[in-house]
Amino acid sequence: MFRAYLVPINRAGWPFIAIFAAATVLAALFVGQWLTWILFLLTVWCCYFFRDPERVVPTRDGLVISPADGLVQSVGRVEPPVELGLPPDRHYTRISVFMDVFDVHVNRSPVDGRVISCRYTPGKFLNAALDKASVENERQAISMETADGLPIGVVQIAGLVARRILCHATPGETLRRGQRFGLIRFGSRVDVFVPEGTAIVAIPGQHAYAGETVLADLISTEGSRAGEWR
Repeated sequence: MFRAYLVPINRAGWPFIAIFAAATVLAALFVGQWLTWILFLLTVWCCYFFRDPERVVPTRDGLVISPADGLVQSVGRVEPPVELGLPPDRHYTRISVFMDVFDVHVNRSPVDGRVISCRYTPGKFLNAALDKASVENERQAISMETADGLPIGVVQIAGLVARRILCHATPGETLRRGQRFGLIRFGSRVDVFVPEGTAIVAIPGQHAYAGETVLADLISTEGSRAGEWR
């Protein structure tokens, strides 16, 4: 019960929580009740936004798990952004996960693999749900390679209210599947690029959980799954 409800808070959130908490105290002392309640609710919301729960990470070889909490917005073949630097002799499938302001915003590695490159690209702050956000918005591209030599791309994309992308991954570092590597404030999208032909098990419209939900299987021969609302 304690693990379910007393969720840890990511350290990136403590400065924001401290600012709102201090403002709440000052409002209570010098302003009035109405502002105090507003600032108190914002403090509580900050604690909720920066929550960082533990997750049970699938460990079977070949699985690609979601790097973010949110809605699986789309799955399809697209050209990966050039800043990923993925090998041009392959085609890729993109799986997009859209995070709203109520989702956990800590990002996790989708695979076990070595970080090849990390490239930040400044840009606009369009609605992250738009397809053109992947090439026009501010973003951080992370290129990875699995132990089998398969290229994997992860792109953190800023959104309408997202104004800061945090990425702790560094080139040459080896990340474990489910390992935390970054965070986006406040509402955004994360794209995963896998080689075309990979068995996609994520279904557009489902809710994914970072570190737990399987998006694809690099070693399965199963076809892509379909789903419907019921």
